[in-house]
Amino acid sequence: MPLLRLAYTTQFLIALIAVFVLWSTVGGQNHLDLMPWYLKLGLGGGAALAAVRATVASVSFNKAWNGRTLKWFGVMLALLLGCGLASYYYHLYGETDEEDQQQEETATVAPATAVRTSSPAWKTPTP
Repeated sequence: MPLLRLAYTTQFLIALIAVFVLWSTVGGQNHLDLMPWYLKLGLGGGAALAAVRATVASVSFNKAWNGRTLKWFGVMLALLLGCGLASYYYHLYGETDEEDQQQEETATVAPATAVRTSSPAWKTPTP
């Protein structure tokens, strides 16, 4: 039994890393940086814990896909959906840097066109 606990603990740590790597890749690291720590801890840790609990439920019975496994799998999907919705919320309503907006406004000005004042070098002027 202690070996099984070690395996579940290892799976939890790997799942925790996988959840946050997936979240930062799909949702965007900038949006993840705007979120408070307790939201990231609750959603990310909950999704990793639900993955481990689904594994525990799968190992406990003869059939791998049983009612408890499906319940924890559904909880994990709901928490991952919550991760996506939180990223979307911070994408829409997150703080933006006013300095970046000012730089974007100055960058939208169209550059002046160059005016040629002399004739090309291959053409000789006629007297």
